[in-house]
Amino acid sequence: MREIVLDTETTGIDPRRGHRLIEIGCVELYNRIPTGREYHCFINPERDVPSEAEAIHGLSSDFLKDKPVFSKVANDFIAFIGDAGLVIHNAAFDIGFLNFELDTLGLSQLSFDRVVDTLALARRRHPAGPNTLDALCKRYNIDNSKRIKHGALMDSLLLAKVYVELLGERQAALSLQSDSVMPSAMRANGARVPLPIRREPLEPRLTQADIKAHRAFIEALGVKAIWSKFWTTSESEDA
Repeated sequence: MREIVLDTETTGIDPRRGHRLIEIGCVELYNRIPTGREYHCFINPERDVPSEAEAIHGLSSDFLKDKPVFSKVANDFIAFIGDAGLVIHNAAFDIGFLNFELDTLGLSQLSFDRVVDTLALARRRHPAGPNTLDALCKRYNIDNSKRIKHGALMDSLLLAKVYVELLGERQAALSLQSDSVMPSAMRANGARVPLPIRREPLEPRLTQADIKAHRAFIEALGVKAIWSKFWTTSESEDA
């Protein structure tokens, strides 16, 4: 199952008041495990960045003035997310901005039917809160020490870990994740360090002696033992 953990940064809180997207960060998950594929871009909002917004994410008007406008990155963004489910913290905010930009270009909007809002998940699981991303990282012992300011890709990487915790699936993903994901969100020029991926299966750990001992145990259970049905002829010959 393919999912995209997504976060944005903006110039303010409401696109209907003229605020715009300035950063998008996405992390691809497959069966809740990061694949190493990421999408990240800064966007020229074609307006000033208010000082109060810059204080949150550190992105200034001067930094963004030579970045592409949303119309130049929209197709790449849409191609990256495809038809995957979207995992977003406080999804109404990010989807509201993305759909405003997409609608301005005459492109199809993103449906909430494909969205998992991790804020809603967190509120159900921890009704007493707090359920900010920082608070959830602290609750689940996820290292967010490099998150000095908000950043779309950094926050997506952290949220991917929080999401697995909220679903209670940490053990399924733990062995294939690495804390080395953090450097990929630390470079303002968009350079990324890919996640380590296990591309080849591990070598079998069972020895022939283990297989023979297991076979002897099954035979000792008698011919009616249900486990005998799961031991094929080829396995018997190999043993």
